[in-house]
Amino acid sequence: MAGMDDQRIGRIVRALRRRLGWRQSDLAARAGVSQSTISFIERGRLRHISLPTLRRVLAATDAWLALVVHWRAGALERLLDEDHAALVARFAELLRRAGWLVEVEVTYSEFGERGSFDIVAFHPEARMLLVIEVKTDLTSAEATLRKLDEKVRLARKVVAERFGWQVTSVTRLLVLNDASTIRRRVARHEALFSGALPMRNVAIRRWLRAPAPARGGLLFVSTNDRGRAIPRRGGRERVRVPKSTSGIDEVAA
Repeated sequence: MAGMDDQRIGRIVRALRRRLGWRQSDLAARAGVSQSTISFIERGRLRHISLPTLRRVLAATDAWLALVVHWRAGALERLLDEDHAALVARFAELLRRAGWLVEVEVTYSEFGERGSFDIVAFHPEARMLLVIEVKTDLTSAEATLRKLDEKVRLARKVVAERFGWQVTSVTRLLVLNDASTIRRRVARHEALFSGALPMRNVAIRRWLRAPAPARGGLLFVSTNDRGRAIPRRGGRERVRVPKSTSGIDEVAA
């Protein structure tokens, strides 16, 4: 944090404190910091103020901090899109090799609801539809699950009209980039995720080989994992894969 952003944050903290009718010492007491820390923040001297401290001060005023990262005049969004596209492409290919019919980036507009499916996959024998949401970041657990629920609700109609797939059951899968930050966020909302997406790891692996009606699952996939773990249908050859604690190797070894 530097320059005009620091000064603006300082002015915001001062304005919020004054709106609440507090002295600097009052805000410091509520945030659990020293009065001098409040003074530094309000003067825009944030170089030596940690993010947790700044967040505590803002939280005491019922505000919060949203960080925005800029890089090379918009190139950051293209970089993030590349990571997302790579994860979608890899997982889609693995599903195809497991015998699923796969379509990616399928747009929809139904009853005023608009968006796109990252992946829809159809198992012809079981007539099962898998709706997959792929995330390289997880900013809101609630918003992610709400959007996934919308897609599951509309998926049967969309794929029937678009691809002629006659579906008997729909299952949802949330694929997340295997990063420590995302794992911590999932752990904080485990009750929410386990209720909506109860399957994990081994259960997902078994389900992909022999799909049956199920609520859904959550899977962490490493974008750096080059293993090919989902066998082609009908093959009897065993493939030795590297040991891994996460990633696509866990999907259907």
